[in-house]
Amino acid sequence: MSPNTINYLVHGRSDRGHSQTGWLDSSHTFSFSSFYDPNRMGFRTLRVINDDRIAPGAGFPTHGHRDMEILTYVLSGAVEHKDSLGTGSVIRPGDVQIMSAGTGIQHSEFNHSQTEPLHLLQIWILPDQQGLSPRYEQKAFSAEEKRGQLRLVAAKDGRDGAVTIHQNVDIYSSVLEPGDVVNYHVKPNRYVWLQIAQGVATLHGEELRAGDGVQINGEEQLEIGTNISTELLLFDLA
Repeated sequence: MSPNTINYLVHGRSDRGHSQTGWLDSSHTFSFSSFYDPNRMGFRTLRVINDDRIAPGAGFPTHGHRDMEILTYVLSGAVEHKDSLGTGSVIRPGDVQIMSAGTGIQHSEFNHSQTEPLHLLQIWILPDQQGLSPRYEQKAFSAEEKRGQLRLVAAKDGRDGAVTIHQNVDIYSSVLEPGDVVNYHVKPNRYVWLQIAQGVATLHGEELRAGDGVQINGEEQLEIGTNISTELLLFDLA
């Protein structure tokens, strides 16, 4: 596999946008905020993957969103979330949180700890229709459910205990240990984005590191392995 093959395009971690303040260190897989790359405007309905590291006690004060499906996936630490729906929650590793912004929602996100840093992925997906009623959902998925296999964590129909998302997309999470291999068949007329969240994975023998993303265009049989502890997300998109 190489970035120039017909079915694959590797979006390298070093090519992401980057912004840093006193409390936030953020890498942007796709164009976001002051980072603009016409070749990185998203993939299918996947619009944002931000890899955020937030200092203890810091975070995003109350701000608004509209017409976007926003997922929070915590890698280490914990997020304290509050929103205009009256939701107050703490999101920890293993949790998948989705907020449908719809006609408009206000929320804040802070590092729940005053002493430990927070590391998370924030993911934005375009909804299948605008003007939806805002909603919030959060579910926990144990490491055992994801170990050595792809666990469905978000889907349009909420099947198999996944959170519900207003888009024709299936999102899987996996935790791999040395020697583990998972396989996935990309069906005709479907597209996949593979995001390495932590660790190092191989896709058909090619090494991918944390922060790397791969877009897969068209039918393909994927074989993903690792020689170290690794966490990844796989998006199956229309």
